[in-house]
Amino acid sequence: MAVATPYSDQTDEQRAITEMVRQFVDEQVIPIAEEHDAEDKFPEAVVEQMKELGLFGVTIPEEYGGMGLDLTTYAMIVEELSRGWISISGIVNTHFIGSYLLMKFGTDEQRQKYLPRMATGEIRAAFSLSEPGLGSDVQAISTRARKDGDDWVINGQKMWVTNGLRSGLVFLLAKSDPDAQPAYKGMTCFICEKEPGKEVNEGPYKGLTIPPKIKKMGYKGVESTELVFEDYRCPAENVLGGEEAGLNKGFGQMMDALEVGRVNVAARGVGIAQRALELALKYSQERRTFGKPIAEHQAIQFKLADMATKVEAARLLTRKAARMKDAGERSDLEAGMAKLFASETGKEVVEEAFRIHGGYGYSKEYEIERLYRDAPLLLIGEGTSEIQRMVIGRTLLKRHKI
Repeated sequence: MAVATPYSDQTDEQRAITEMVRQFVDEQVIPIAEEHDAEDKFPEAVVEQMKELGLFGVTIPEEYGGMGLDLTTYAMIVEELSRGWISISGIVNTHFIGSYLLMKFGTDEQRQKYLPRMATGEIRAAFSLSEPGLGSDVQAISTRARKDGDDWVINGQKMWVTNGLRSGLVFLLAKSDPDAQPAYKGMTCFICEKEPGKEVNEGPYKGLTIPPKIKKMGYKGVESTELVFEDYRCPAENVLGGEEAGLNKGFGQMMDALEVGRVNVAARGVGIAQRALELALKYSQERRTFGKPIAEHQAIQFKLADMATKVEAARLLTRKAARMKDAGERSDLEAGMAKLFASETGKEVVEEAFRIHGGYGYSKEYEIERLYRDAPLLLIGEGTSEIQRMVIGRTLLKRHKI
């Protein structure tokens, strides 16, 4: 009988990178997460360390100063960051989507102009689709862009923009042809430059105002903002892909980016679930009731068994979706499945860990309380669970049409 080699779903390089990120998270992120969450304070020092580690350029090609790693490795990194604090992964996520859009659709000039500074974290990117009252109906966006000389003049209001204040670039979807039918054929993605940290932009970025950050139940530390555009002028050269190739192609570009974004959110779900499992395993062996650790009670063991099984299943679904995208295969179905299952798993595993902690889970002295407030975000970001089910159902029928 052949001798089986030990199973591993990571290459040596991936293992080395994830171990490095895990150590960084254990030493630098977890110890500060509670304080920054309580004060809703941006983790400046941690972000500077992330720059030094090259985490803002993970998927950016080496020719632009990045690491040139694939989506699968990036998903592994995001899992480790989210295990520490999902707000940290949020700082990287929209930046990653912006760099993906540039790498896939940008002109050579746009890549040369932005990617080297994005790779170092000198400038960070935000990604803007949502609007007040819009929900999941992207085709109903009301933000407009009209051509005026060599510029496009943008008017509208965007919502739920992660990194909206501190970013230097915003990848924004607007209607450039409001009369187009169907509506998605009249949308363009613009690369909007802004002054990082400025609530009222002046000079070349005049017309962009950022109201005070939105106060949230969880996902603190990283800002979520509105963006208000009033006659903001975006140079025609900043149409993603150039005017000739990119005009009115924004919807497809953004949907492509959401595919990788959903893998990202799935990885975040795995990360927060993994941390909840770790906390439950530790607490259940320390807490004693009826003369023995609660881990020895069958009811607790059943919970732990289900939690661990779901975490592993979510991890495998996520990595499959990432590997398919890396292989150049269409992965909308798999990314939707991964995002749906992993985000729901994140919520369920956190809740079970919360229950295992009993009354202490309700106390801010225990980390699980923060996870309990953070986990629901994943059910909404990059498309709700209901939207994922619609995508999955439609794609299944399309692939298996009789």
